[in-house]
Amino acid sequence: MVEKEEGIEAAWAKVETQYQRRSDLIPNIVETVKGYADFEQETLTGVIEARSKATSIQVDPGNLSPEAIANFQKAQSQLTGALSRLLVTVERYPDLKANQQFSQLQAQLEGTENRIAVARDRYNEAVRDYNSYIRKFPKNIVAGMFDFEKKGYFESDAGTENAPKVDF
Repeated sequence: MVEKEEGIEAAWAKVETQYQRRSDLIPNIVETVKGYADFEQETLTGVIEARSKATSIQVDPGNLSPEAIANFQKAQSQLTGALSRLLVTVERYPDLKANQQFSQLQAQLEGTENRIAVARDRYNEAVRDYNSYIRKFPKNIVAGMFDFEKKGYFESDAGTENAPKVDF
C-alpha cells in the first residue's frame, strides 16, 4: 500500500511540474502581448489574476483528497479559461500572430497543455490502481487499520461533455 501511495505522490509531482511549466510561460506571453498598445487590458489582467490564484493553491501530496484535487482543478480551470480568452482575442491581431516570439510561446503552451493532459491521465491511473487495491478484501482491513484512504481523481470540468456550437 505504501508503494502504491508513493506512486500516486510521484505522479502528482509530475502533474504539478507541468502546471508550473505552464505558469512560468504565462508572464512571457503577457509581456509579448503587452507590446501591442491597443491590446485589451482587461484580457491581460484576467490572465494575470487567474495565474496568481492558480499558483497560490498548493496541494499537500499527503492529502490528495477529492476535495483538495477539486479545489486545485477549479483554479487551474479558471486559468485555462483566461488563457483561452487571450488566445481568441489574439486572433484579431495579425501582427501579433505573425510575431516569431509569440508563435514560439504559443507552441510551447500547446505542448505544455498536452503534457498536462498526459500527467493527469497517469495520475488518475495511479489513483485507480491504489483505490482499487485498498478496497479489496483482505487489504481493506489493513488499509482501514492504518488510515489508507481513497485518493481523489482529476475529473472533467462541468460542461466539457458538450461540444461547442460553431456557427458560420
